[in-house]
Amino acid sequence: MKAAGMPTCARCAALKQQIAQRDAEIARLRAQLAVAAKNSSTSSKPPSSDIVKKPKDQPKHGRKRPRGGQVGHEAHHRPAFAPEQIDATHDYTLEQCPDCGGTLEEADTAPRVLQQVEIIEVPLRIEEHRGLAYWCGTCRCVHYASVPPHIVRAGLAGPRLTALVAFLKGVCHASFSTIRRFLRDVVGVTISRGQLAKLVQKVSASLEATYQELLRALPQEARLNVDETGHPDSGERLWTWCFRASLFTVFYIDASRGSKVLLDVLGQEFDGLIGCDYFSAYRKYMKHSHVLVQFCLAHLIRDVRFLVEHPDAANRRYGTLLLEHLRELFRIIHDRAYYTSDQGFRLVLAGQRDRLVAAALHHLPATREARNLAKRFTDHADSYFRFITEPDVDPTNNLAEQAIRFVAMHRRMTQGTRGEKGQHWCERLWTVATTCVQQGRSVFGFLLEAVQAHFQGEAFPSLLTNSS
Repeated sequence: MKAAGMPTCARCAALKQQIAQRDAEIARLRAQLAVAAKNSSTSSKPPSSDIVKKPKDQPKHGRKRPRGGQVGHEAHHRPAFAPEQIDATHDYTLEQCPDCGGTLEEADTAPRVLQQVEIIEVPLRIEEHRGLAYWCGTCRCVHYASVPPHIVRAGLAGPRLTALVAFLKGVCHASFSTIRRFLRDVVGVTISRGQLAKLVQKVSASLEATYQELLRALPQEARLNVDETGHPDSGERLWTWCFRASLFTVFYIDASRGSKVLLDVLGQEFDGLIGCDYFSAYRKYMKHSHVLVQFCLAHLIRDVRFLVEHPDAANRRYGTLLLEHLRELFRIIHDRAYYTSDQGFRLVLAGQRDRLVAAALHHLPATREARNLAKRFTDHADSYFRFITEPDVDPTNNLAEQAIRFVAMHRRMTQGTRGEKGQHWCERLWTVATTCVQQGRSVFGFLLEAVQAHFQGEAFPSLLTNSS
């Protein structure tokens, strides 16, 4: 019996080993599938990369919110044009009463006014600049009077038309073909795509000094939010870096996504605080340059949600626990107005921070994903919660992410650049456009000012004048 039972025991052991191997393989494949299934809510991926869109939440009470203005909201009316802006006034009269046909007298009541804006049929002024010819009997040759240098620099298109082309190209994301059709069909002038490209390069040159001034000012800023996104250039993958300060934003295109860019732009001795995500380049720069960092809590929440939706039950329990603590932390932040003192508010925040870190370290399951997440609290807890002790520091990196959306839209619509000139154009235009919006300036107005200064050979306009 004993001898006969041994083969059975061996088969059982072999089967158990196969089951254990298959269980391990299933767990590995599930982990890979969980990583492959990451979306914008469980990682740093953009929403546009989601293959399957999450269904929208159903409205409460089974009703959708009606379109248009909501009940109780104050109506917004466009302010009327000032009298000095009116080019023509048309008065309409009544000869008799429209109801009974009786005689009418002019009333003291103000008239009913409708103001209408219209573009003129051909919104152009075409000028011809001629250098008259003179014959010199002594030299026996013809001499021509000089055309003013700013006219020569402008060439075919004047400053306003040049700035308009740049605005359409850089701010409205229009292609040269679209701009050409707009100018031909609406404005009434035909300009080739090659000439449009030359106009854009003139504007790029007019913005160079303004851009360099902002780039040099970055290392002196006390707070910066930084983010990066891909930039295609002739089939090569580059990176657009976004540096958002309190009153200006700088975009910088580079072939590297590493800490080298931070060293090149901010230097080794940067003394400010950086808001960013948990990408390795920021951690390396923080380590080597001893820079203060506020890691984005919104990115942390996405990583925690990845555990909440993980196939491993231990990861799900751990992720759910951390997510509850993070939600409580943000509830306190949103209820800031209810705290009578800033000190009391920060004490409550610090208490919730301690409970979150304790839960992350004391309830840690023996899974690789959970250990990787918990290591962040061990190594960088101070950098995740620096906003509690540092005034005016945002717990998220939303400022940089909002600024870089403009770049992502431009990339999708234009498919990137084709060379160094295009990269410089994008850097300068994006920087100027975003900064003008940040400062409440007119983007077109600043482009026109820069182009006029460039053509006239005058000093470039500064975007730091509002930063003092």
